Amino acid sequence: FFYFYTTGSEALALGGFATMSCKSTKVAPSVDFDHSCSDSVEYLTLNFGPFETVHRWRRLPPCDEFVGARRSKHTVVAYRDAIYVFGGDNGKNMLNDLLRFDVKDCSWCRAFTTGTPPAPRYHHSAVVYGSSMFVFGGYTGDIYSNSNLKNKNDLFEYKFATGQWTEWKVEGSLPVARSAHGATVYSDKLWIFAGYDGNARLNDMWTISLQDREHACWEEIDQSGEIPPSCCNFPVAVCRDKMFVFSGQSGAKITNNLFQFEFKGHMWTRIPTEHLLRGSPPPPQRRYGHTMVAFDRHLYVFGGAADNTLPNELHCYDVDSQSWEVIHPSLDTEFPLSLPPQMPSGRLFHAAAVIQDAMYIFGGTVDNNVRSGEMYRFQFSCYPKCTLHEDYGKLWENRQFCDVEFILGEREERVLGHIAIVTARCQWLRKKILQAWDRQRQEPQLDIPAGNRPSGTQPMLEVSIREAEAQPFEVLMQFLYTDKIQYPRRGHVQDVLLIMDVYKLALSFKLSRLEQLCVQYIEASVDLQNVLSVCENANKLQLDQFRVFSEHCLNFVVKESHFNQVIMTKEFERLSTPLIVEIVRRKQQPPPRLYSDQPVDIGTSLVQDMKAYLEGGGLEFCNIILLLDGHPRPAHQAILAARSSYFEAMFRSFMPEDGQVNISIGEMVPSKQAFESMLRYIYYGDVNMPPEDSLYLFAAPYYYGFSNNRLQAYCKQNLEMNVTVENVLQILEAADKTQALDMKKHCLHIIVHQFIKVSKLPNLRSLSQLLLLDIIESLATHISDKQCAEMGSDI
Repeated sequence: FFYFYTTGSEALALGGFATMSCKSTKVAPSVDFDHSCSDSVEYLTLNFGPFETVHRWRRLPPCDEFVGARRSKHTVVAYRDAIYVFGGDNGKNMLNDLLRFDVKDCSWCRAFTTGTPPAPRYHHSAVVYGSSMFVFGGYTGDIYSNSNLKNKNDLFEYKFATGQWTEWKVEGSLPVARSAHGATVYSDKLWIFAGYDGNARLNDMWTISLQDREHACWEEIDQSGEIPPSCCNFPVAVCRDKMFVFSGQSGAKITNNLFQFEFKGHMWTRIPTEHLLRGSPPPPQRRYGHTMVAFDRHLYVFGGAADNTLPNELHCYDVDSQSWEVIHPSLDTEFPLSLPPQMPSGRLFHAAAVIQDAMYIFGGTVDNNVRSGEMYRFQFSCYPKCTLHEDYGKLWENRQFCDVEFILGEREERVLGHIAIVTARCQWLRKKILQAWDRQRQEPQLDIPAGNRPSGTQPMLEVSIREAEAQPFEVLMQFLYTDKIQYPRRGHVQDVLLIMDVYKLALSFKLSRLEQLCVQYIEASVDLQNVLSVCENANKLQLDQFRVFSEHCLNFVVKESHFNQVIMTKEFERLSTPLIVEIVRRKQQPPPRLYSDQPVDIGTSLVQDMKAYLEGGGLEFCNIILLLDGHPRPAHQAILAARSSYFEAMFRSFMPEDGQVNISIGEMVPSKQAFESMLRYIYYGDVNMPPEDSLYLFAAPYYYGFSNNRLQAYCKQNLEMNVTVENVLQILEAADKTQALDMKKHCLHIIVHQFIKVSKLPNLRSLSQLLLLDIIESLATHISDKQCAEMGSDI
């Protein structure tokens, strides 16, 4: 059904107030909108389609043994509305059959083939280019009798239209025969990376054009940058014109590193997994035999063998924000608990492909070395990214609406800031600001009440901090606004020394999270060019807290691969004698490693701090009043301006003289509960709310000019998934108030068909007379005389 939402005819554009024209427009929640457009939307359509728009697994019909064997180490490709499965092994024999799964009909069959297919094999690669599938390499032979086993470097084409198999005979140099490699298509070429040649793991790269079979030739790529170590049994995926490689089998060097390859410059970059640097969750465990696919701006990693376990979490990497998270699938309410679980168990050597907005996973090896014939579908959710950190970061960069000026060091350099952000994040600076406020209040000419002053009348508060210099203090301020610090430039000594000064401030200001960031920053940036400078600087400070840097640098220097290079440098000759002696001693007799089982205090995050601030921690610093149907709600001007172009334009150009702002969404005043849900979203990005709130807030991103329509996407999901007998009356009231006619009709439909249960809800007796009449009318329309007689006693 469709849900039409009336927002009213007036809204605020990015640059100020504007009168909006009324248009009927269908809006897809996953599409960002442009605030510079002068037209608003009077009717927003919430389209409940046949497929879910939430993260959800579905167990599809497995492959019948009469069609094809259960398998692992196979390949899967997607072409149009079908999944094609080729090769693999069933535990006894290698396979070379080609299976087809129709995603619309959810049916299996053997694909039509002619010509000579590739020999049975596993750990090969398969890609789609144009209307063909290309299969390269892999391991062949008879695994049952352990004979004729060898790696291949042949290339086959399968044409989907005719079913014709053809081998490409390529002249000239060929990649070494291999299996368990990575393969992808980019710019009309097939790209092959790494793998196993039967004796050793590889990390070479080859490419071949797929446009012209007659003139095709293999070319080895001259790679540069931080090339991944030799590895096998890893996936590759292409996103944002880059190829990504995650983990895999690299012998003793197996890691959970993520590498990206730029096709244009043939340059590799290791994406740091020091997750605290970006304020994000940690990456997945190191693993092999997993899958990784790209969709939108994300990479999705599933399964594999991770340190002798078979995890089944789905990990998601955001290429834009360079952060990992674990996807928590939506609960399935459509299927009884007695049916098989909808989420796949852990597995390795399975295969995955993407069709439209869903990932399909087939086969693999599950517990006890059993091959699987299962097919699972995972529905992606294209939620716009959370812009909380970016919005606060822009507030810091633009320095609009600043109300505090920090006077720093002996040179009295000045740095502007916002009281709301600073007092929410740092208790030490909060005390300094309160002390400065008390001094300001005592001055007769500035005897103005501190709370709720209208913007423009409140003087800039000056706060003196003698123990801080401007440059490290600005890095600290950037952390307060964004929870992040910029990743270090390789080899730049001054950057590292600056972060040591920031670390010193973090200790003084008791910012545990920033302390940990600084430690990770320096450990990640120490290299052969700067290690001695960092070590000597840490040694000169002679503080116990800086021993962590000295220890890291000393351990770095005495590593077998580093020592000879370091001691031959000019910088080593200029080191202080005690430091040279310490390096020599450590080389001769390394100290025992000390392990602490004490948990590391990583402090509180931006989200946690802003949550506490909204819930009362920032009440004394409120400087604006929001009026909801005449009821006041104190708030913070800078936070509202950072998150909403509506408030930013108002405070910049049309600030009410009394500092009070009436709250509505178009011509509709939201409920108090929905208003609090909106404030939670503004302050700390929370999207959890009762479904009835989602009706009120569905149009809020447009009216208030949020950075994107993330809130609307979650409102849509909330309404799709959570209209139940228990809350249907609250949603009916919200739908009636917001004139969401189709949602109201849907609620009445549920009430009629579940009336015996609904009639026992206490909220029924508090409905308005008009809504009760609507329910009676619906009952009269849809219930027969016989049904009415049967439930007469209940009524």
